[in-house]
Amino acid sequence: MAAMIRLFRSSSSSSSLISRSLSTAAASETVKSRSYPHSTSVEPKAKSVQWVFLGCPGVGKGTYASRLSTLLGVPHIATGDLVRDELKSSGPLSKQLAEIVNQGKLVSDEIILNLLSKRLESGEAKGEAGFILDGFPRTVRQAEILTEVTDIDLVVNLKLPERVLVEKCLGRRICSECGKNFNVASIDVAGENGAPRISMAPLNPPSQCISKLITRADDTEAIVKERLSIYWDKSQPVEDFYRSQGKLLEFDLPGGIPESWPKLLEVLNLDEQEHKLSAAA
Repeated sequence: MAAMIRLFRSSSSSSSLISRSLSTAAASETVKSRSYPHSTSVEPKAKSVQWVFLGCPGVGKGTYASRLSTLLGVPHIATGDLVRDELKSSGPLSKQLAEIVNQGKLVSDEIILNLLSKRLESGEAKGEAGFILDGFPRTVRQAEILTEVTDIDLVVNLKLPERVLVEKCLGRRICSECGKNFNVASIDVAGENGAPRISMAPLNPPSQCISKLITRADDTEAIVKERLSIYWDKSQPVEDFYRSQGKLLEFDLPGGIPESWPKLLEVLNLDEQEHKLSAAA
C-alpha cells in the first residue's frame, strides 16, 4: 500500500494521459474460481479483496460497495465521499472543489489522487488490508496507475438505463442532522427492446429526519444529465481497459435493493456467506 501512495503522489503532478467482456454468467464462474471469503472455514475479515466498482453517477455504487464492505470486512473507499468531506472542511481545496462540483464537472486527476493518497495513508496506519474502491479509477491513466502498484481482482460495472438514473439522482435526499442518505423517488419504468421493467420503491426516511431532508446542490436535472454525458464520454474507456483484461463483470440491476442485492451476491458467489453471517448474528 505504501508503494501505491508513493506512486499516487508522483503521478498527481503529471498531466499526460496515457475487449474481452465477461457476461454475467461467465463472470460468475470467474469469481467462483478465485479464493474469495466464501469458504466455511474462513471468516470474512481473515481475507481481503481488491475490487473496483464502476457505473454512472446515481447507479448505486456506494450502496452496494458499502454492503459488500461490511460483508467482507474490508474498507469501502468512495472518492465521492472524500470530495464531499473536503468540501465540508476549510482546507485549501474546498473552494476549488465547490466550483467544480456545482458546475457538474469532473474533479481533476491531481485532486482525486491527492485525496485518495491521504485516505490510503491513513488506512495503512490503522492496519487496513484490501479495499473496495468506488468512483476510482475514472480515467485510463488512473487505472494504469492502479495496475502498476496492485492487482485488482474484479471490476463490477453496475448498469441502469439513463432515465432511471436521472429519476434516482433527482430523488436523492440527505438528512442534515444525521447525515444518512435517502431517496424519495418511486420509479416504475417499462422495459424497451426486450429489457425487463424496472421498479424501485422509495427509500423513505424515518419520521425524525423528514423535516431535515436536504437536496445536494448538484442534483438538478441539468447537472445530472451533464454528469452522465461526461461519464460516457470520458470514463467508459476504463470499462474497455478492464474488459481487455477479462476482469469486468457487467451487472444490469434488475430493480431496487431487495431485487438486486440477492442476485449480485449470487453472481459474486457470496450468497452463502451472507446466510451464515445472518444466522450467526
